[in-house]
Amino acid sequence: MKVKEFLKNKIPEDKFEYIPNSFDVIGSICVIEIKDEVKKYEKKIAESIIELNKSIKSVFKRIGARKGKHRIYKLKLIGGENNKIALHKENGVLFKLDVEKCYFSPRLCNERLRISRLVKKNESVLVMFSGVGPYIFVILKNSIAKEVYGIEINKICHKYALENLKLNKIDENKIKLFNGDAKKILPKLNKKFDRILMPLPKESMLYLDLAVKKIKKDGIIHLYTFIEEDGENELKKEIGKHIKKFKILNIVKCGVYGPRIFRACVDIKVL
Repeated sequence: MKVKEFLKNKIPEDKFEYIPNSFDVIGSICVIEIKDEVKKYEKKIAESIIELNKSIKSVFKRIGARKGKHRIYKLKLIGGENNKIALHKENGVLFKLDVEKCYFSPRLCNERLRISRLVKKNESVLVMFSGVGPYIFVILKNSIAKEVYGIEINKICHKYALENLKLNKIDENKIKLFNGDAKKILPKLNKKFDRILMPLPKESMLYLDLAVKKIKKDGIIHLYTFIEEDGENELKKEIGKHIKKFKILNIVKCGVYGPRIFRACVDIKVL
């Protein structure tokens, strides 16, 4: 049974179109967007989600838009337990995190697995903007990479990444985690990588020059960005401002950002 069916006769039918069709589930926590038109019914919506999904213990609604350099929402409890610390399982990996203080999208689960399957034996991988470690640990659990480096500016995310390292019993010789701005940390790393991930769609282009300096010849950069429908030519021109010789191997849409605008991963081979 869907939420709308469960709420039949409990809220006016003319409000049904404003009830969310989907929501994010992180561990036992549900994060949802509530439109103003159904704000007065938010507790009923939360109750229905908990009733229909026995694994969900808490329902929070997003307040406003993402804010600050850490890309996070303020959250308000509208149902269940007042607990913002999630233990989330994905692709054979456990993640512990504070859902209000750390950016984490469960909707990128398949994308993270896709990337891990591209990683070849003995590759050195860098994840810029690594958060609590979702790409890092999915790669280490699902590939035979030599090592994975992660750089994250959010101190709280970095703390949870260190916890997740122990939680998943990862060989500490295969991972290096840095807390700080990639623009300051990356120039200090005296090495180059076979593969670099840039999962920060809004600002990744601003860091592309930096990534190019740290990628090996014929290495792969996974650039996450926003792309308009039929906007591939413009995207190629923009990348060309930063990389002299390259080949786009693939453009994978991994989420809708707005009307005719998608979040996408551009798989770039640097020649």
